[in-house]
Amino acid sequence: MSRTAIPPRMIADIGGTNARFALLDGMDRRDEVVLACADYPDLVSAAEEYLKRVGAKTSGRPLEAAIAIAGPVTGDIIRMTNHVWQFSAAHTRQQLQLRRLIVLNDFTALAMAVRHLKGSDLEQIGGGKAQPNAPIAVIGPGTGLGVSGLVPSGEHWIPLQGEGGHVTLSVMNERELAVLQQLQQRFSHVSAERVISGPGLVTLYDAICGVEGVIPEVLTPPEITKRAQEGTCRLCFETVSMFCALLGTMAGNLVLTLGALGGAYIGGGIAPGLGPMFTSSRFRDRFEDKGRFTDYVSRVPTFVIRAELPALLGLASAFTDPGPRLEAQ
Repeated sequence: MSRTAIPPRMIADIGGTNARFALLDGMDRRDEVVLACADYPDLVSAAEEYLKRVGAKTSGRPLEAAIAIAGPVTGDIIRMTNHVWQFSAAHTRQQLQLRRLIVLNDFTALAMAVRHLKGSDLEQIGGGKAQPNAPIAVIGPGTGLGVSGLVPSGEHWIPLQGEGGHVTLSVMNERELAVLQQLQQRFSHVSAERVISGPGLVTLYDAICGVEGVIPEVLTPPEITKRAQEGTCRLCFETVSMFCALLGTMAGNLVLTLGALGGAYIGGGIAPGLGPMFTSSRFRDRFEDKGRFTDYVSRVPTFVIRAELPALLGLASAFTDPGPRLEAQ
């Protein structure tokens, strides 16, 4: 690298299952690599492996990085909610030889991305047109349940950083109440994430089997969704149907909480993978089922995000845009 060359910046979206890395030249993204978190003992090891793969470890090594993490970012010590990694942001900056390290919640990064998504990156399910300059809701089930939002503030948009996936699960009918009672025998607090997530699909399936009085099979989330889509298992079909309904209730609650007339964006890896089953599910009906405020939410469009690695798009602006984040010292 010449003396006048500007080294790239590194960005990384660290979820409970995968770590997604890329390099930035200005705002242009390149060298995207997805690594399995379980293959590495810690974040630094995964990052060093990535830099080695793309040839940046010794030549053109990044001096700045922005990392989105699936967990609360409230201080220097960061612990992932659905994975064993925990680390000091300051120590990580030193280990990776960075002069600047930004850490933020993964769905905060996704919220920063939504206004930059193309129409081809989105599938609208119900509602009308988004109201300009109104708050936006962001939610998505993956390994966990991410929740965020985007709020206009003058010429800027401020992303929110919270842990809304851990609010208490809301149920709407007797069948769901029976399932909730099964879950309460297992968990002291039944959060939305306990069932509206990848691992939650298994938890929900087990609870429905408990209501039915049958012994559940040992199934993975992909096996449950595959059987549901193929119509080969009644209980799997009910599991995925209830999953979509509960997500709809949760998303509608978020819209009401934020006044998100600018739309609700559904991220994560599960909803896009359900395809037509999600589109035809009770998601939108339950989203709009808000009593006196049904008309209010029925106007709000919901969008499934189908872009590849969308949080990386948000991370690209983390170096300049305002918003909640931790700057490692």
